Amino acid sequence: MIDFLSIFGLILGVGAILLGQSLEGGHLSALINGPAALIVLGGTIGAVMMQSPANVFLRGLRLFIWVFFSPRYHTEETIKQIVDWSNIARKEGLLGLENAAEKEDDLFSRKGLELLVDGSEPEVMRSIMELEIDAKENFDISAAKIYEAMGGFSPTIGIIGAVMGLIHVMGNLSDPSRLGGGIAVAFVSTIYGVGAANLLFIPISSKLKTLVTYEARYREMIVEGLVSIAEGENPRNIQRKLEGYLDKTIKDDDAGKLL
Repeated sequence: MIDFLSIFGLILGVGAILLGQSLEGGHLSALINGPAALIVLGGTIGAVMMQSPANVFLRGLRLFIWVFFSPRYHTEETIKQIVDWSNIARKEGLLGLENAAEKEDDLFSRKGLELLVDGSEPEVMRSIMELEIDAKENFDISAAKIYEAMGGFSPTIGIIGAVMGLIHVMGNLSDPSRLGGGIAVAFVSTIYGVGAANLLFIPISSKLKTLVTYEARYREMIVEGLVSIAEGENPRNIQRKLEGYLDKTIKDDDAGKLL
């Protein structure tokens, strides 16, 4: 699902800066500088690659798409499905869920159904599935933090670019025609570093960590439902219990509002 709030926020943030530059009489072309962009982006990405394990870095790149196309959680449909599974188990026993497990597309839910069919104790089920939730949540949070690290590095790399520009200026004081390029790199590098940190990297990290948390809560709902089936709870009580998660996960109808 397209996250229009992220798109609008990016346009608003960048647009406000560019509009302010224009209203002050500046030229937008003055903010476009290839060497400055290379210094800041290349240096920032290189520093993050140095500090991150390869699997965490690659996972962080894959999570980037979530910022503009947030994952969908069919919360109400999942609750209905769990209640249906509960009715099947109540009528046919836990072995009656074997067909449901084979047809289930979601690997996490399928794993829980297989544990049910195998007759696992409720607490054993909860332990196994919550361990998987925690492991995935921690891994994805670590991946989201690469953007937080970029937000920390880019202003400093921008300062490095500024110093390099000033060095270029100082080395060419005798040739005024070459001073403009060095001064441009010096100031634009600082803008790129600070701007990228506060308009892109830090907000991206915060949004991704929020979405990862939503996913973990959604999976916790599934675990709670399956464990309730294993404990033989009444389907109506299971439904009432799981409806408590509706305000804590992203529903299809409300995704645009929440995000």
